[in-house]
Amino acid sequence: MSTKLPLDGINVIAIEQAVAAPFCSARLADAGAKVFKIERREGDFARGYDDVCAGQSSYFVWLNRGKHSVVLDLASTDGKQALSDLLLSADVLIQNLKPGALDRLGFGPEKLRLMYPRLIVCSISGYGETGPLSDRKAYDLLIQAESGLSSVTGGPEAPARVGISVVDIATGATAYSAILEALLQCARTGEGADIRVSMFDVMADWLTVPLLQQEGGKPPKRIGLAHVSIAPYGVFQTRDGRDILISIQSDREWVKFCRDFLDQPEKGTAQEFSKNVQRVRNREATDALVSARFRQLDHQDAETLLLKADVAFASVNDMTALSAHPHLRRITVDTEAGPVSYPAPAPIFIGRPRSYGPVPAIGDAPHADGETHQ
Repeated sequence: MSTKLPLDGINVIAIEQAVAAPFCSARLADAGAKVFKIERREGDFARGYDDVCAGQSSYFVWLNRGKHSVVLDLASTDGKQALSDLLLSADVLIQNLKPGALDRLGFGPEKLRLMYPRLIVCSISGYGETGPLSDRKAYDLLIQAESGLSSVTGGPEAPARVGISVVDIATGATAYSAILEALLQCARTGEGADIRVSMFDVMADWLTVPLLQQEGGKPPKRIGLAHVSIAPYGVFQTRDGRDILISIQSDREWVKFCRDFLDQPEKGTAQEFSKNVQRVRNREATDALVSARFRQLDHQDAETLLLKADVAFASVNDMTALSAHPHLRRITVDTEAGPVSYPAPAPIFIGRPRSYGPVPAIGDAPHADGETHQ
């Protein structure tokens, strides 16, 4: 069996900072690509986001494993020449500078595609390169607000931020999939690609369902840990004070839930509860019915009955619980401050175990003569 990774032999230049582009290039590195991360002398500013990993940033340690750091001043003649040299053997260029910045440095995507016809250029931005907001700076929370994501997040009292950098992660994942498509096309045709991915477009795509609900006359409401279109789907508290989130996805599941958990089989076919649309319309009564049963049960008994009824459910955990969760898979990566353990990437390739490269110190990429780029 071959031990080569899918992207062995692929060279990636990443003029990147923050989260979205590094998320994308980290996945390329995981798959075997050699990623040269271009940094200023002070490094990617995400290196300073926090100091929880033995003095290093959690964001940077998470998103930059397996890369080589190359320090270049792209405004200088030497820096531009060094980037040109790297591009001679590059298959992919990822960049998330402000729109137009790469053009002003003499490396605009259109020019690069003429000079390097097989090169795949992926440009990540906040709002794209045309349109009324294209010149604005954009970060994750700003796009959560501008796109309307925060308006459908949280409880009734106020909009809220999603608790992770969901816009950046979604954008990085979108860019990663687009680059993989372009690599497949290049393998067939020999042609590169000019890919543009904006954070706003990614979130607008992800917000299709609430947007269609709004335009269809049924605007979504913020209801916390519940589902605007499905009931019962929310958190219920047991007699011993434990929170359990359940989800009933179909009318068939509801009938079984009423019989095996509620111990009220007649509610499964009652007119006000038999169809999901009725349960949503009568959400207060639906939730009251379910809450009453949960309050009769300790959490262990509740979980036993939920399993018997084949109901999807989850504990409402926090980060302490995740840290000790029996289902959590981890990897360990080396850093200049020592090894760091954190959640493993989700894909599991059966029979082809993955290893993950170290997190680079600033300017650690070797020259052909063994020296480092500084």
